[in-house]
Amino acid sequence: LNVKSFYMGGGTPTTLTADQMDRLLSKLEQNFDFGNLAELTIEAGRPDTIDEEKLRVLRAHNTTRVSINPQTMEDNVLAAIGRRHTADDIRRAMEQVRAAGFPHVNMDLIAGLPEDRVELVVGDICDADLLDRIVPGHDAIVHYAAESHNDNSIADPEPFLRTNVEGTFRLLEAVRKYGIRYHHVSTDEVYGDLALDDPAKFTEHTPYHPSSPYSSTKAASDMLVRAWTRTYGIHATISNCSNNYGPFQHVEKFIPRQITNILDGQRPKLYGKGLNVRDWIHTEDHSSGVWTILTKGRVGETYLIGADGERNNITVLRMILKMMGQAEDAFDWVKDRPGHDRRYAIDSTRLRTELGWTPRHTDFESGLAQTIEWYTENRAWWEPAKAATEERYKRQGQ
Repeated sequence: LNVKSFYMGGGTPTTLTADQMDRLLSKLEQNFDFGNLAELTIEAGRPDTIDEEKLRVLRAHNTTRVSINPQTMEDNVLAAIGRRHTADDIRRAMEQVRAAGFPHVNMDLIAGLPEDRVELVVGDICDADLLDRIVPGHDAIVHYAAESHNDNSIADPEPFLRTNVEGTFRLLEAVRKYGIRYHHVSTDEVYGDLALDDPAKFTEHTPYHPSSPYSSTKAASDMLVRAWTRTYGIHATISNCSNNYGPFQHVEKFIPRQITNILDGQRPKLYGKGLNVRDWIHTEDHSSGVWTILTKGRVGETYLIGADGERNNITVLRMILKMMGQAEDAFDWVKDRPGHDRRYAIDSTRLRTELGWTPRHTDFESGLAQTIEWYTENRAWWEPAKAATEERYKRQGQ
């Protein structure tokens, strides 16, 4: 990272222990290139809370100011990347990253990609000025960005309204202004749910009937796309996909939560009676479906992406337990999610017949085994978000 400044602040100063200092330095060394660090500012404490040896280490990295608050040092990592920001700018942007469970921006995700073709811009989807700088000149925008976890939307719906509705509006205005192709990634949850014994599946003609703050904001964003397509003639398509699984999925989601609980020595948790059915699709199949629609889809149309992966939650959990050498009853029942949708099921006939798309990961058991292997081998990726995620679930009784 070309870090122009490093800021950590807030809270009440207390004495910094050697262990706390070691953890701070370890975090910095893992996530920042000190060779490009022009300034390190850690505010709200006092310099005399650091022992001389630790202060010497920080000074060796061209630190111009040192002041530590250990109470917030692991939760308030705020980095200005590439251009000058005020502390408030940085705080607002990175608080959103941390709210999603990530204490820092992980540059490893784009490591190895061609630098002349890939640029990571850390910013707010609702920042119209930022969009004016980065949108022009692109062939297309694929809008994946969303607040997407139902439990979070029930606990605090406001971020979902801002990101999913206002954020989509800002992107639509940007593509309208600059004449850029737009694809909108949405969810099957906009259709509500199906009865467990109903053989029907969602199609592109299923009426919208969202049942949670999350799905209602996604439904609203879909409607905005349709309105901007008809009224302003933007070149847009929409896809509604079923539940994803695979590598790099946040530990708040159902499958990675169970896997990482077992890896952490905790018992997995299961909502209600575990009979809710989800139509699982591997993330790589979702991506290939989006690419197919982007390159072959008809402007103004909607396509559903699914891989015929219907399974109820208790079946999936027992598969995970068995694959990881645990007893099939080695889990805890927790209270059900309010308004928990019963069943999702996707009919992706249109995408397959009109555009020739087919899913590659059709063996769910094999895909699940590969997912378990990935989380087992990549603890460093998910561990920083795990404790905060479980604490949030604990507060919700889940």
